[in-house]
Amino acid sequence: MMPLILLAVAVAGAAAPAWAQSRIYRCGNEYTNDAARAKERGCKLVEGGNVTVVPGMRPAPAASGAAASGTPTAPQRVNDSEQRARDSDARAILEAELRKAEARRAELLKEYNDGFPQRSALEMRNAQAYQERTAALKAEIERVESDIASIRRELGRLPPSAGGSK
Repeated sequence: MMPLILLAVAVAGAAAPAWAQSRIYRCGNEYTNDAARAKERGCKLVEGGNVTVVPGMRPAPAASGAAASGTPTAPQRVNDSEQRARDSDARAILEAELRKAEARRAELLKEYNDGFPQRSALEMRNAQAYQERTAALKAEIERVESDIASIRRELGRLPPSAGGSK
């Protein structure tokens, strides 16, 4: 039995250098384990642990010829009538969102009832559930009011509509 254990220890000891990682050198952002090349390039030995290098992804090649040549393409100009149509569409969308948000706020304010919403049967017996629902309603009202304010800011950033005065 003893010779078998000694044989196992000897095999493990012989295999240990194969498990160990060879010396790693850092050359800027590049790593190598070729000592001759590292000495030639003036690389520094990396100490204090194993190094794992994962190769990065290459960017996908550009489909168009202009982008592939490396020259940036000029931004395309939009004519005035098309821009006015886009602005008009944006204004209509924002106004519709504003109407929906204001309707939602009116529903929430009605349900909130100045901080005293109608109690359900379950809330009659559980005061904590009533307080949590009241707090949730108040938070929802504040969120909707914040949404309304941001939509109004966005509408203010748009140029005046064609139907309005300039």
